[in-house]
Order: sequence, then structure tokens, then C-alpha cells
Amino acid sequence: MHIHESAFFGAFLLFFIVVLLIDLGLFNRKSHTVGFREACIWLGIWISLALGFYLFLYFSGDVLHGVQDSVHLEKITSLYRQDIAMSGNFAQDITSYNHHIALEFLTGYLIEYALSVDNVFVMIMIFMSFRIAPKYYKRVLFWGILGAVIMRFLFIFISSALLQEFSWVMFVFGGLLIFTGIRMLFHKEKEGILDTSGHPVVKIASKYFRVDRSYSGHRFFLRKDGKLMLTPLFLVLMVIEFSDVIFAVDSVPAIFSVTQDPFIVFFSNMFAIIGLRSLFFIVMGVIDTFHYLKTGLGVLLFVIGLKMIFAEWLKEVGFGTEHSLMIIGVILGLSILASLIFPKKKQAN
Repeated sequence: MHIHESAFFGAFLLFFIVVLLIDLGLFNRKSHTVGFREACIWLGIWISLALGFYLFLYFSGDVLHGVQDSVHLEKITSLYRQDIAMSGNFAQDITSYNHHIALEFLTGYLIEYALSVDNVFVMIMIFMSFRIAPKYYKRVLFWGILGAVIMRFLFIFISSALLQEFSWVMFVFGGLLIFTGIRMLFHKEKEGILDTSGHPVVKIASKYFRVDRSYSGHRFFLRKDGKLMLTPLFLVLMVIEFSDVIFAVDSVPAIFSVTQDPFIVFFSNMFAIIGLRSLFFIVMGVIDTFHYLKTGLGVLLFVIGLKMIFAEWLKEVGFGTEHSLMIIGVILGLSILASLIFPKKKQAN
């Protein structure tokens, strides 16, 4: 990582940390139940920030890698396998490059945010299963997201290094996404309650640490009879972190189908993660309305997996990032439309 890349990356991380502190630490110190209206307002703010970053890349994306001349530009596009036709005019080539990576970011952001919906479904099930009070959801999600940032950072840059060294890793990622997509389409999950005592994370934590299952407050740890104990809220946090690792295995390779620039992949992930908590509380309010969205996500993963496997052939026929963006929009739009046209039948009591 060069000095200019490190500076840009460091500035972005600082911005990201400040945003998270503003969201939770400064304005909402007390635990409270986040309403649908509040969640929508925050979601609008996060989406606006992501679109602002898209515009930044669109006009000044070359700042990311500190591109200074045509030789450096060709080196960057070759390293990250970006299909950009060079005209020989540096100014025009920079403009094309900026527009290209901005579109990669937007497409990756949309993919990650769409796949986050499935992650949210699982989180809702976890909270319901552990019978956690809604006013503590935001606290758990905040710390869960901080852990997710660290894990995504490691996973993204390790994956990028593997892709640069071994091109066949693309086929592995593609096969993984196809398998996950098929599993989402045909695997029927039980609604509502998980076996909390049988979850591997809970079993391991209970084996090696003391757990006070009677505690129902906001603390993650407490002292009882002079002994440090875990609370059920911390168990929920551990289960959510474990779940995010599983989802990262799906979502991060999906974005690598759009771009192999680890910085663009990371920025797409981070902007989606920033809005994850707001998305959680919105999905809580509409979970039964858009019931075909999970089916749409399964189709989306399947299609992205195929795109990764046939990437070289698709390039030859002129399939670009803009086509990926359109396909994603169509799949998600149809799943939402189908949910509205064919509403979920209410079960008789």
C-alpha cells in the first residue's frame, strides 16, 4: 500500500469512525427502541453519504490510487483487471477510469446492501430467539458492526491477494455463490425461533465461561459473588458476530464479481455496513410485506456466481458493470413487486 493510498484509506476510516460515533455515541447514549420513522431518516442519511462518495469517485476517483500519469494508470487497471479502453489522451483516460470505478462502487454497494437484508432476517430471528428487549437492539448492533468492520477488512484484503496470485479463486468464489443461491431458493427455514441452547457459539461460551442467564439488562458483563460473568446480551452479540462471518463469505466474493480493486470492495462494504442498523429496524416493520425478497436474493447470488465463472467470456461479448447494475435492479425490483402483487397469506390462529 503506497503512501497516498494509506493516507486516503486512513482518512476514510477516520470518517467512518466519526460517523458511527455521531450515530450512536453523541445523539443516543441511552438505550431506546428505534422507531420506523427514525430508522428511515438515518437510512436516508447513510444512502446520501454513499451517493456523495459515488460522486466523489465519479469526478476525482484517481485520487484513490494517486494516479499521476498514463503508465501508472495502465498499471492500476491491469493489476485490478479493469476493462477500460485507453485512448492515449491522459485526461480522457482519467475521466473514463473515474466513471468506471464510481460505477463499480455503486454496483458493489447495491449488491452488499441487498444481501444485507438476508443478514438482517437472521439477526431478527436471533433477537427473537433470545427474547432480547427491543430497546437493547441498537446497542448490540453497534458493537456487532464494529466487529464486522475488522472481519471484513481482513477478509477483503486476503481475498484480493489470493485473486491477484491465483485467478482460479474466481471459480471457487463463483461456485460458492451458486451453491448459496440454490440453498436460499430451496431451503425452507423455520420462522421465529432458533435453538439458542444448541447454538455452537452458545455451547462453547457456556462451557468455558460463566453465564448469568437470568440477567435481562443492557450490560455485556457483570460481577456476581465476586465472579465475572457473561450476560445473555453478550451471547447474542457473539452469535451475531458469528453470523456475520458466514455472510461475509457470501457477500464479499459477490462484490469481487464487479471489481477486484480491494479499496472499492472495502468502501462498498463499509457504506452498506453503516446503514445496516437502520435497515434492521426498517425490515422489522416490513418483514412480512416483502416476503419474496429472500427468493430474489437467492436468484441474485446464483446469477452473480455464474458471472464470476464466465467472467472472461462475458467481457468478450461486451458485458460490463452497467449491465450488472441493471440485472441487480431488475431482480430486486421483481421480487419486491411480486411481494406486493401476491401478499403473504396470514396463518389462521
